[in-house]
Amino acid sequence: MRLSRVSLLLLAALPACAPAAVRPSPAITSSESLLQAMHDRYAGQWYRTLSFTQATTRVLPNDSTVVEEWREWATIPGGLRIEMGPPEQGRVTIFTRDSTFSLVRGQPMRAANRTNALMTLGFDVYAQPVERSIASLRAQGFDLTRFHMDTLGGTPVYVVGAMAGDTTSKQFAIEADRLLFVRMLDPAGNGQMVAVWFKNYERLAGGWIAPEVEAFLGPKRILHEVYSNVRANETLDPAMFDPRAVR
Repeated sequence: MRLSRVSLLLLAALPACAPAAVRPSPAITSSESLLQAMHDRYAGQWYRTLSFTQATTRVLPNDSTVVEEWREWATIPGGLRIEMGPPEQGRVTIFTRDSTFSLVRGQPMRAANRTNALMTLGFDVYAQPVERSIASLRAQGFDLTRFHMDTLGGTPVYVVGAMAGDTTSKQFAIEADRLLFVRMLDPAGNGQMVAVWFKNYERLAGGWIAPEVEAFLGPKRILHEVYSNVRANETLDPAMFDPRAVR
């Protein structure tokens, strides 16, 4: 059994004559207990703000390729701002709680009452009440009554949204060891699935960051993101996440 550094220090502080009593972690046997364990593992440690530059490669439906630099800021939980392409284009998308806003030079182009599942699973789950994560994931179409263990690339994972052998339902996988999000499958119609992967996790300010993200439509990679200049726990202006303040 692997013990954390904190656990080892606590054990070392006990009198030599005292028996070493280790409190076991609650068993993970359901989607809800998994989300609770994810939250509890990093409670009070996960960073609360994040920013980075993103090299983004997109493959369009006509198979042409677009390469851009994106700039992203997050306040965790609940907010993400993405500035896409050259700043003079003014293309901004803001995710704030349960809504998504797309703007160009401050003018609203699209708004939707939907959340960002990748924000929920990759970041917010560690910093918000577990009840909110459960409600958000249910609203996003994940069937939390479906749960099983599997392996991805030889790594044990928990899978939520599908039973064993089901690769066609909307689902996500969480690495069993570090309790980090690794893959989401989402039906795209015509029998195809979109698969999104978080890869090459690195430690960041009490939490973790996956600086590489890939998305596939069937076997075809349609998105590749590589992060640089990653920073955590900087002070961010709340107006950055207010679509009414975008100019």
